[in-house]
Amino acid sequence: MSPRTQEESEPQSTMKRSDSESSFVSVPEDGPVKDYRDYRVRKSSLIATVNWSHVIGTYLPSLFLVGIGVLFAQIVHQVITDLSSNVEHKASPGDTINFELETITAVILGVREIFFSLFNNYLIVPLQSGESGILSSHVKITALVLVIIGWIVTNDNPIYMLAFSTFKAPDDWKVSHAEIIQMMKNQKCFTEDSIKFMGRLLERSGTGQSTAWPPGIVQCLKGEKESDRSIEASRKEAETVIFDIVESALKKAKVHPKEVDVLVINCSLFSPTPSLCAMVISKFGMRQDIQSFNLSGMGCGASLISVGLAKDLLQRRRFTGGKALVVSTEIITPNLYHGNERGFLLQNTLFRCGGAAIVLSNSWSDGRRAWYKLLHTVRVQSNSEEAYHCVYEAQDTDHNRGVRLSKEIVKVAGKCMEKNMTTIGPYVLPLSEQIPVATTIALRVLLKALGNMLKKIGQEKLAAKLPNKKHYVPDFKRGIDHFCIHAGGRAVIDGIEKNMKLELFHTEPSRMALMNYGNTSSSSIWYEMEYIQEHQKTNPLKKGHRIMQVAFGSGFKCTSGVWLKL
Repeated sequence: MSPRTQEESEPQSTMKRSDSESSFVSVPEDGPVKDYRDYRVRKSSLIATVNWSHVIGTYLPSLFLVGIGVLFAQIVHQVITDLSSNVEHKASPGDTINFELETITAVILGVREIFFSLFNNYLIVPLQSGESGILSSHVKITALVLVIIGWIVTNDNPIYMLAFSTFKAPDDWKVSHAEIIQMMKNQKCFTEDSIKFMGRLLERSGTGQSTAWPPGIVQCLKGEKESDRSIEASRKEAETVIFDIVESALKKAKVHPKEVDVLVINCSLFSPTPSLCAMVISKFGMRQDIQSFNLSGMGCGASLISVGLAKDLLQRRRFTGGKALVVSTEIITPNLYHGNERGFLLQNTLFRCGGAAIVLSNSWSDGRRAWYKLLHTVRVQSNSEEAYHCVYEAQDTDHNRGVRLSKEIVKVAGKCMEKNMTTIGPYVLPLSEQIPVATTIALRVLLKALGNMLKKIGQEKLAAKLPNKKHYVPDFKRGIDHFCIHAGGRAVIDGIEKNMKLELFHTEPSRMALMNYGNTSSSSIWYEMEYIQEHQKTNPLKKGHRIMQVAFGSGFKCTSGVWLKL
């Protein structure tokens, strides 16, 4: 069953999974059906992509706690042995000890004396050799091993995702394509040509018949009410979305609001005063010393930028550890375009209400209960004038505010994504893919140098006969198990699927998120991860799988992140 058929047959209250494993598997013309089992890679080929500090760090915290217990037991044993001949029974080492009150008191006093000596002498006296040391050699060795383990743990400083949650709009927010067109007509500002144009855009958008619009705009479908695009209606939408996902994410992560050390909220087009961060801090009673950051104007790629900022702030708390809350959303109420220029009309048909909240931690004690571990984040920012203006907030000739999308956006996004994949490739690709890339680059450089040399000696004809070695496009499917491609539209997903040679089950999460929720801006990649985690059957998520998120934003930027399923 295709997504559209499924969409028409069932009312959509929650994210749907595909109906069967045949729904999103590729059917090549000259070969057998492909599914996720065709992309198994030998473990030896993935050896270069393994971060061994991550691997060792997974078990070191537990060993560290066990080591502390062993160290304490060794110290107590040493005290008992030293005091056994002087307490109560005058026993010699090795004899049975009767643990009476006087014996226990003497042991406690002896242990306390040792720890006081350690602190007072800054651990210098215990490490001295000879009779001046107060600890035995086996205790010193255990302490040294613990110091080494502690150093490795603090230097690894991983970032864990404890939980995340996405916004599920109530039923009275959801509208069909026909109702969207009726809402546009009720604005009484669009020409008949613009209405038909938006209708064609909706048909090709890949969005479903039950996606969410804010109540301030949906209310124009009821009687004679007009759309409410006021600041109060915008705040109401923000409160409804953000409060719901923050409460849900904290509950899933079993984190109290006062435990949050860092708060990052990204919302591109709605940035009120006081900020959205202040709104959340006030609602949930977070600590007064919390570090809060409100990011705006960064477009659909802002979520991974927020995750990167939270990661950098948490890693400054290397020894104490901390927790961060990241919120990604977009507020639709004040951003409905009321003009008739086609470059601006796309935003009225593609964007929908949505949001996601993510709880992160760099405390190694949280590693055992975490859902995912952050492996890499990469951000590439284009600096050309063309890239800067391809997604641009402006006014049309009639002074109606909106976001204009340039025709060059596809080309700009392609170049930006190519640079991003080139940067992150060495961290995630197996050797079987890295070696051909390096070989191709070396051959291209060699052939170019040889051609220049032949031209200098007058052998232009011979130089023209040199082969033109094409770039080798690595197969990211060999190093990544799941892909969360920003659901910016059906054309965006189709283009990335073609360029990266992905199978249909790789882009299934993006298509299903687009169909069920529309383009929810920066939070779309989290609806896709939720689909992979809870619903996908054609490529089931397993422990040890790696998930890549890719998103684009105005400016123009491409962001990517890789998570490891724990």
